[in-house]
Amino acid sequence: MPEYKLYCLDGAKRIARAADVLRAESDEQAVAAARGLGRASACEIWQGRRLVATIPSAKPSK
Repeated sequence: MPEYKLYCLDGAKRIARAADVLRAESDEQAVAAARGLGRASACEIWQGRRLVATIPSAKPSK
């Protein structure tokens, strides 16, 4: 099963913490899994050097 890394970003769009590892059969499944985590900050999903998707913050902006 392919491995993806989920990086959460701070307000300056820099990596805010260590990556979470996701295992998924496809990009779509990795994105769905990341959205299901409901992170309060924006995140990026990477597979190796390839940016798969950017997930906006689950927290509504003010």
